[in-house]
Amino acid sequence: MAQPLPPRNVIILALGLGQTIAFASSFYLLGALGDDIAADLALAPTFVLGLMSVALAASAVAAPSAGRWIDRHGGKAPLLISNLVFAVALGLIGLAKGPVLLALGMLVLGLAMALGLYGTPFAILVTLYGDQARRAITGVALIGGLGSSLGFPVTHWLGQQLGWQGACLAWAAAHILICLPLGALVIPRDLGGHMSANVGPPAPMVWNRAMIQLSVLFAGAWFISTCMSTHLPRLLVAFGLSVTAAMSTAALVGLAAVAIRALEFAVLRRFPPLLATRAATLMHPLGAAALLTFGKVAAPAMALGQGAGNGMLTVAKGVLPLSIWGPEGYAYRSAVLGRPAQIAQIGGPALYGLAIDRSPTLALTGGAALCLVMFAMTFGLNKEPST
Repeated sequence: MAQPLPPRNVIILALGLGQTIAFASSFYLLGALGDDIAADLALAPTFVLGLMSVALAASAVAAPSAGRWIDRHGGKAPLLISNLVFAVALGLIGLAKGPVLLALGMLVLGLAMALGLYGTPFAILVTLYGDQARRAITGVALIGGLGSSLGFPVTHWLGQQLGWQGACLAWAAAHILICLPLGALVIPRDLGGHMSANVGPPAPMVWNRAMIQLSVLFAGAWFISTCMSTHLPRLLVAFGLSVTAAMSTAALVGLAAVAIRALEFAVLRRFPPLLATRAATLMHPLGAAALLTFGKVAAPAMALGQGAGNGMLTVAKGVLPLSIWGPEGYAYRSAVLGRPAQIAQIGGPALYGLAIDRSPTLALTGGAALCLVMFAMTFGLNKEPST
């Protein structure tokens, strides 16, 4: 007998809180602690911040297999395992005395990201609610958006109070003491079934025009998101802000993401998701234009533009594949669509760091141009039969 489902809002709250902690302790970790780690271990800041590429490479390799597993057997086990892997990774980083253990910790962190970031909770919601999952996906993304608003200032504060090692260990404890028991208690069992139960491997996804356009859209979005999560404070410092002011301003990314997702949750979900996606691709360029035109006084506009755009594009990553192809094989298709994004992310932090070192204006202009390519990719997408 199937166990009764907890109330939808309880599931959304539990998954969203888990995403808040997961993102704060992964994507935004080095952005807040990278300089301190580099100084303490006598390493180049570019090298330390570039280790985010190691995590992204590991995530890209592991994601499709994780998607198949989720489609066949459900997302609860991968999500709970991810909490353990996050804790191990953060423990390794916190105990690092040199580059080898630090790189190993980032590698393990990438595996945790493949298992535990948005793809898994979104797949759980699609399995639970099918074509009606859009509102739940938006709710989880709304709460998870706090990961950026909390990630920079909270991790920075933990670093000041406990040192960077203590900050890493504190986030590891949060995965074990908060995320793991919450997921175990709230998420139902036996959620699989949106992929064929045949023993053989699934049929390969057909790379038609819609697949290519979405993959380019998400690759651009995640490239920029990763660059900003790692380098936004440094970018704002380059435009004249103090370190403390840059950290506080960078926190506006999360607030903007939460605000735009709240608007989607309450109002925009009544409209086709493609319209909001199209508008979202223009938010980062508008913020960049303001920062280039007005200088450091427009730093909040940059953070708000990045947050609003990324907030809606995160929802789009969960909703557009569902709206175009339906729930069949959702987790695997999402992982395949996300592979180019993960590959594009691998070199993002290092490349963007070099661009900032050479010219902050160059970095901003390049990111804005990429967003215009993403804007073009939102045209001509229509609902298709599931493959």
